[in-house]
This record gives sequence, C-alpha cells and structure tokens, in this order.
Amino acid sequence: MDIENPSAPSRAQSRIPGKNHPHARPHSGVVHDNVRHTESFTVVGNHLVQHEELSLLAIGLACYIQSVRQGTAVDIKTLARRFPEGPTRIAAALRELEAHGYLSRVQERTPAGHVVTRTVSRNRPGHRTAPTETSGRPARRPAPDKPPPRKRLPAVPQPGYTSPALLQAAVDVLAGLRRRDPRLLLSATDAEHLAPGVAAWLERDVSLGAVSRALAANLPLEPLIRPAAFLAHRLTAQLPPLPPPRPPAPPVPEPRHPFQTCDGCTRVFRAPAPGRCRDCRADLQETV
Repeated sequence: MDIENPSAPSRAQSRIPGKNHPHARPHSGVVHDNVRHTESFTVVGNHLVQHEELSLLAIGLACYIQSVRQGTAVDIKTLARRFPEGPTRIAAALRELEAHGYLSRVQERTPAGHVVTRTVSRNRPGHRTAPTETSGRPARRPAPDKPPPRKRLPAVPQPGYTSPALLQAAVDVLAGLRRRDPRLLLSATDAEHLAPGVAAWLERDVSLGAVSRALAANLPLEPLIRPAAFLAHRLTAQLPPLPPPRPPAPPVPEPRHPFQTCDGCTRVFRAPAPGRCRDCRADLQETV
C-alpha cells in the first residue's frame, strides 16, 4: 500500500494573466502595439485623456490645443475651419475645458486699443509655479548681456598705392550697392574694411561701374546672412589681373624746315630762315 506524501501539491497551479504575468497578452480588450516616440510628440496626462466627466470632443480638443505651438490661433472660428465639428459643438467643448481648469480665456486690450482674447492652456489644472522668496533688500538689476563678439571679416586685397580720393571712391561704390540689391546694405565699419579691396580693383583699370556690377551680379536667392563677408570673398576670388604695361610713347619727330637758298654759294638747304649754308658759315668763321 502506497504512503501519501503530505508535501506534494494537490494539483498544478495555473498562471493567471495580469497577476502572475501582468504583461501577458490579455484574452480580450485592447492590445497595445506601441513605438517609442523620439520626435514630434506631446506629453498628455492620463488625468485628461481618461477624464470621467469631460466629453470625448473636449478631451480631443484639449489634446490638440496642448500640441500646437505657442501663439497658434485656437478661437472658435479657427477650430471650426480646422475640424468637421461645427462652432456650436466646439464652443461647448471649450466651455467644458474652462469649467475643469484646462483652459482660460481672458480679454485684454492691446496698446493700439484693440480688444483681443488671450487663451491660456493648462496641461495640469491647479498647478501653479512656486513663488520665489523675496528679501527685504531691493533686487539687483541684472547685468546687461554683453553682445556676442563680432566675427572678423575675411581679408581683402590691398592696393599698391592708396590715396584719400581713391578710398573715398571705393566707399562710394560700396555704399551704392544697396541700390542694386537691398541685401547689400553695409555698415560704415564694413565699408571701411572693404574699401581697400575695391581700390585694388580700381588700380587695375576697372571702372567704378564695372566694380559695382561685378559685386552685385548673380547673387544667391537665399538671404545673405553676412553681406560684408560675401563681398570680401568676391573681391578676393574675382580680383582681375594687373593690366599689361603700356608701351613707351613714340619719339617726337624733329620738325622739317623749308628749303632755303644759300646767300654765299646758292646751295639749297633746309633751315627755318634764309641765310648761309653750313659750309659757308664755317668758311666765314675761319676768315674772321
């Protein structure tokens, strides 16, 4: 006869989903097939999406308002154009959100005198930023932010000889570029930096108009973030070569005098005025 083992279980225990294995696949209901978002997502609390008193339209509208960027229009007319629900249902949903603290609408007057409605969306009703502790001493004024250091402009070609008139002509060329394209508006400091580069072009026998056309022609379509740096690059990259040396001027020919008849020997010779020829003048000097 067998002996009964009191420590052995009477029957095998079954696994109960949700108790022994909470992540097991349920037999009924929704099954989540989720992917972790890393961009273009909005964090919404369960207190909103599972709210027991808000309507489904109000919950969806609150989720939409919390997902848009600050400054987006969320008035009734705009929302009615965006969604198929009409203005009446959207207005009712907005009133639900106001009643439960997810939304507040306040009318304000702008400096121009217009009355506008300011909508404030709260993703957690009742939450307020903790007030900062203040002491009896007056608060210090924050130091003004120092402007970021100005980026240095690229170097430009230098002329072989500078003069005040040449540099002023170069500055005039740079100042006139804004008339060809408003994006080429330069400051006085930038024009002073670029003027030697324009002067280097002028000393290469390039006219003022040709320099202006070369700098302002075929500009890119996108905005010019640093027009001075762009012009500095063009002045360097498109610098024309030095002109060839000019040939020497031809010698001036001696003037040809008219023919004269010698008073001593009747020889014909060239001279500016009548008189004796060269031989007769020599014999006359020997006689004297």
